[in-house]
Amino acid sequence: MDIGYTYWRDSDEFYLGYLNFWPEHWTQGKSIQELEEMLLDLYEIYLEEEDEKNIEKKTGRLKVAAV
Repeated sequence: MDIGYTYWRDSDEFYLGYLNFWPEHWTQGKSIQELEEMLLDLYEIYLEEEDEKNIEKKTGRLKVAAV
């Protein structure tokens, strides 16, 4: 099985990336290989959280003062 991911190199020479189906969780590595290892760890966390996703997500609105 292949899992898609998106990555880029930042100004500090680190590779940053995320799993395409879970873009709100980023990770980083000093090399592409290290980034891929971290992404595999992130995938394991995703699978653990999938087991707990019986929670119904809701949205809300915040009132903020005008600037």
